Amino acid sequence: MPPNKRTYRLQIMLNAEELAVLDAWRFERRMPTRSDAVRELFRRGLTMTGDDADTVGGGRSVDFRVLPTRNAPKPKGR
Repeated sequence: MPPNKRTYRLQIMLNAEELAVLDAWRFERRMPTRSDAVRELFRRGLTMTGDDADTVGGGRSVDFRVLPTRNAPKPKGR
């Protein structure tokens, strides 16, 4: 199997507003698919260092959001 062949599937759940933001980001950059956009965002996030890279652990999935909400609890450690 070629080393760059994508053989793993990852499922994520987004709400309608988060999906709209992802699509807008993707279209602004003329990216062909949502998967390409998510891979690019992963790449950018994983290469961040210093003050831009927050280390958060021990949270629940509800604590991690794409967009801030008024009543959402902040993840532990922030």
